[in-house]
Amino acid sequence: MIEVWSDLSRAGRLDRMGPRGSVFAYALEAARDRAVSMTMPVRLETYSEAHRLLPIFEMNLPEGVLREQLRLRFAKATGRFDDLDLLAVVGRSQIGRLRYTGVGAELHETAPFQSVDELLASRRSGDLYAHLLERFAASSGVSGVQPKVLIRDDQAARTLAGERPPSVRGSTHIVKFWDAAYPQLAANEYFCLSAARRAGLMTPGFALAEDGGALVVDRFDLRPEGSYRGFEDFAVLNARSTADKYHGSVETALFRRLRDFLSPSAYQQDALSLFSLMVINVAIRNGDAHLKNFGLVYDDPEGEARLAPAYDLVTTTAYLPQDAMALTFEGTTRWPDRARLIHFGLTRGLASSTDLERRVDGVLQALADTLPDIRRRAADDPAFAEVAGAMEQAWSAGMNSLKADPGTRRTARLAPV
Repeated sequence: MIEVWSDLSRAGRLDRMGPRGSVFAYALEAARDRAVSMTMPVRLETYSEAHRLLPIFEMNLPEGVLREQLRLRFAKATGRFDDLDLLAVVGRSQIGRLRYTGVGAELHETAPFQSVDELLASRRSGDLYAHLLERFAASSGVSGVQPKVLIRDDQAARTLAGERPPSVRGSTHIVKFWDAAYPQLAANEYFCLSAARRAGLMTPGFALAEDGGALVVDRFDLRPEGSYRGFEDFAVLNARSTADKYHGSVETALFRRLRDFLSPSAYQQDALSLFSLMVINVAIRNGDAHLKNFGLVYDDPEGEARLAPAYDLVTTTAYLPQDAMALTFEGTTRWPDRARLIHFGLTRGLASSTDLERRVDGVLQALADTLPDIRRRAADDPAFAEVAGAMEQAWSAGMNSLKADPGTRRTARLAPV
């Protein structure tokens, strides 16, 4: 049984139900603003899943290398290592405002210190990689197959605390690495995020290590005083498990769900941002834009929610040339062209054709402005050259599919609204 905390207050208890299921019950004293998810308001009746963890509790479970590292470390002690055991291990340090402890235990969220500046200046090596995994694995409640850990940078903590002693006990940054299967993935993501920022999309702060061995990303859920905002990815918002993150359509699983959880005024703004994010995923050929790579942030589960900054943007076709969209769009995973995207925006009343055209053109210009940076990096770092060439080829294909021609513009303007 696990004690669940919401914004540093006890919310309820999570327990097993049968061999693989889970059941959650709110504490009798839990206030409405302690809700663990926008999909799970406070109530007397329990919430349960027969064959898995409830999606909100599964959301931050590590995958891939990090999960295996933790399994090897703890499986002998527990005699097993299922999702609930994994949550118990990484539960004190999570993305978002939920935390987990043993029943009756107090919540002491403390992530180890690690200087970001030292990481950015260090050279990638097996020893550094193994050291960071060993030191931070148990305080890294963050999902994803890509190797990553959560760290607490002392300078960031001091900046947030001002003149007072550092008050931030949790993590401040996500550090991402790459393995042999996807070489130079950190640099790949760095330039994709750079293009997104140039296109006017909100992104977290990010920096690439000098040797390209790691990408350091600021936590966008960290409040100025050191606490954390609520965060829920679109797998949770669609009541999907991590295993089903590739199941769903752009139309329903993203845009309709966005409308369900946002106020009309917020939706009008954030739907346009989501449209731009969709365009850039098409342009950079990101076939990993699944449900867990979009999310909402909020301060109160019954208050205003907003689209989270863009994150986890990569050119997947640099490694998988035939990769397609992660979610279906108009019934297919084929990459859409400009006319289909503009028509989609028009039929949903997101903006005028002129504004939608301008957004697409803004993404194209952002990619064009970022390509010289990729080439310079490849010239300075031969190890990046092959991936850089594959990225440029993928971006060129994406940009060509989104370029305007007279027929495209006419079709867009005549599309029914």
